[in-house]
Amino acid sequence: MTEDAPALKPSTVAVTAGRPEKQPDAPLNTPLTMASTYVAGGDLEYGRYANPTWTAFEETLGALEGGRCLSFASGLAAVSTVLDLVGQGAKVVAPRHAYLGSIMQLADLEARGRLDAQLVDVTDTDAMVAACDGAALVWLESPTNPALELADIPTIRAAAHDAGAYVVVDNTFATPLLQRPLEMDVDLVVHSATKFLSGHSDVLLGAVVTRDDQLYDVLKGRRDLVGAIPGTLEAWLALRGLRTLHLRVERAQANATELARRLSGHPAVEEVRYPGFGGIVAIVLGQGALAADLLVHKTTLWVHATSLGGVESTFERRRRWKTEPATIPDALVRLSVGIEDVDDLWHDLERALDDLAG
Repeated sequence: MTEDAPALKPSTVAVTAGRPEKQPDAPLNTPLTMASTYVAGGDLEYGRYANPTWTAFEETLGALEGGRCLSFASGLAAVSTVLDLVGQGAKVVAPRHAYLGSIMQLADLEARGRLDAQLVDVTDTDAMVAACDGAALVWLESPTNPALELADIPTIRAAAHDAGAYVVVDNTFATPLLQRPLEMDVDLVVHSATKFLSGHSDVLLGAVVTRDDQLYDVLKGRRDLVGAIPGTLEAWLALRGLRTLHLRVERAQANATELARRLSGHPAVEEVRYPGFGGIVAIVLGQGALAADLLVHKTTLWVHATSLGGVESTFERRRRWKTEPATIPDALVRLSVGIEDVDDLWHDLERALDDLAG
């Protein structure tokens, strides 16, 4: 009698899931299937319903998160599809600090009378629990974007489920390598796969993962109906990015940890925010917004850009966006730490910070 094989580690899953069947002369990688039309009588039928290249990406991310995955044209397409789950006038609870696109979608839907959005300080667990009363959906980020706050996911999830609400966690910052919300019994996980999952700043893609087959079918039906489908090339590139996710996250996290330590000792930096994991760091400069704006134009390696999660290091002052919540410090700079040499990254930052401090 043979024992069951041990469960594969996430790094192995990232490399091996979503592969074609091993047969002589078969490709190792799932090929691009550039098709809008299929011969009738099978499972695919039409290009808006399915594509083998999407499926390979979805199988891999689903295996990493521990559920069934649907890919979307963008992270915001995934967010929009999930928000469609709630009925007319329903209450949605979300963090006051979160991905700006998610907050703006909630504000737009509320302005049109579609739902009632209640934004709460996610670090105030008692307030979050109280807000769950009467909610249809509770949206969480942990860490939050860009404030890097952590939520007590199990406690909030329990309160939300007691109230009969769905619980969604945007896991873009943590990735399934550092946090698996479905194992905390949440209902849905959302990703902007544009970020760490793809990892090379060349893809727009979103994803939703769930263990609930009924929710999966509803979301799949919405995707089919509104056509919020991924491009085939984008899905292929995202899967290619997933193959090295564990290596990139490990290096970015090591760099971020060291940079957070060094930044905390620099006189130009008033505050360092780092949750202790992941590749995102936020700093608040003591000299205010002008200094923050100057910082992002003084470096050579660091790139001033609004996205994150790529192999290259990027940063920006978040309040340059007028719709960013006023509770985000005006001089907060969000750093997306890449996989370059940490000493090179530090020296580039240090020179720019020294100029400001001097």
